[in-house]
Amino acid sequence: MEITLDSPAPVEGRRPARIGKPAIGALGVLALALGTLQTVVDPARPMLERELGIDSAGAALIVSTLLVTGAVIAPIAGKLGDRYGGKRVLLVLMALVSAGGVLSSLAPSLPLLLVGQMLQGAMVGALPLSFILVRKNFPPGQTQVAIGVVSALFTAGGIVGTLTAGPLAEGLSWNWIFGAPTIVIIAATLLVHRLMPDDPPSQQDTAIDWPGVALLSATLLALTLGLLAVSGGSMPPLAVGGIVLVVAALAAAWVAVERRAVSPMVDLRMLAAPAMWSATVLTFGIAATSAMLNTVIPKLFEVSGDGYGFGANTTDIGLLILPGHLAGVVAGSVGGLAVQRYGTRAVVAVSAVASTGLLIGVAAMHDAAWQLVVVRALVAFAGGLATTALLASTATAVAAKDTGIATSLLVVIRLIGAVLGGQIAGSILAAGVGSVPGLPAESAFVTGFVVAAVVAGLSLVVVRYMKKEVPAS
Repeated sequence: MEITLDSPAPVEGRRPARIGKPAIGALGVLALALGTLQTVVDPARPMLERELGIDSAGAALIVSTLLVTGAVIAPIAGKLGDRYGGKRVLLVLMALVSAGGVLSSLAPSLPLLLVGQMLQGAMVGALPLSFILVRKNFPPGQTQVAIGVVSALFTAGGIVGTLTAGPLAEGLSWNWIFGAPTIVIIAATLLVHRLMPDDPPSQQDTAIDWPGVALLSATLLALTLGLLAVSGGSMPPLAVGGIVLVVAALAAAWVAVERRAVSPMVDLRMLAAPAMWSATVLTFGIAATSAMLNTVIPKLFEVSGDGYGFGANTTDIGLLILPGHLAGVVAGSVGGLAVQRYGTRAVVAVSAVASTGLLIGVAAMHDAAWQLVVVRALVAFAGGLATTALLASTATAVAAKDTGIATSLLVVIRLIGAVLGGQIAGSILAAGVGSVPGLPAESAFVTGFVVAAVVAGLSLVVVRYMKKEVPAS
């Protein structure tokens, strides 16, 4: 089967076929498998180091390669999906992901494994493409719920990857942590190809803004690489300033090009709309808050200080943070229903208030493991509700032809917020070393919780500018 992206003829008066349960089931299985493939590396890092003869930096590079590729691919995939049809572009991306999975599972060395991970980074573009298919094929009243379900399955795949990586690597070999999810992806892609109706492409007949594509890709690449480099903690201030200047120059050049383009990569007027910029800022804040909490709490479980910490091992920590992952999945699955019933503004406001209160509470009381487990689960649920609400509302607020690019930008913003939030929390813990060398003082953990609470609370400032929707009856 050959898949091409030749410019489509305009489609006039065509009403897309409504999506059936088998088709959405195939799309859901694909999302679950992609989420699995995204997280299998983390638990298997020690084994990969041994088997491939690499150090911790090399193992971290495996994850970073997928992260960087995903940040660049997501907006491009979203834009191409808007123009050529979500199904067509999704099939192309899945061909790349499948090839990357096969290469990763057979790679005898780190360089080939990194090439495989680069191809697999295309998976990040699958989420906005799925939203395109949902919006075009679902009745308006069901779109938000369906988006929530797809998002939840992608998150659930992350849990599956975390839980199955060990058994696959130890029971078979490390190759199967890439091979097994890839087999499922190939099967699900074939089902999507067979069951999913072809969605009508955009009726625009203007050329693609390739200079805008190149500059946006370069900006996101520089920003993501810069954040990863800064996260290492060894860069001098002058180098950090240089990264900031490079990113700012690329972003300014991209804006200049987009303002003059006949058919811009991203319509800047769309970004200036209250619904879009507020969703962008809020998504960044939610991702940063979650990443800070996901950095501080596992560390507090691990340490054993004077009157604080619990001295838990890796297996125990995994079990203690599992309820938070599950809460995120549940939140994604019901987030669309919450938006449909109460509206995005109400959902995000309640999420911000609840997260702020919970984080302040855990800063004051964290002497029992159950307190951390409960707070992390509730904050994950609140954050999952808000994230799903913002994705669903953005997907339906912008013009149908902009669904892919708008939601893909939110996916990238969430990724950037997570990287920056994790770095901030790590820096707080590193700077707050107590009397025991290498061990963060209890005050460092308290500071981490308080800073996360401040970020969550600031979301309420942005919520004030959101339009109040009329809930569905």
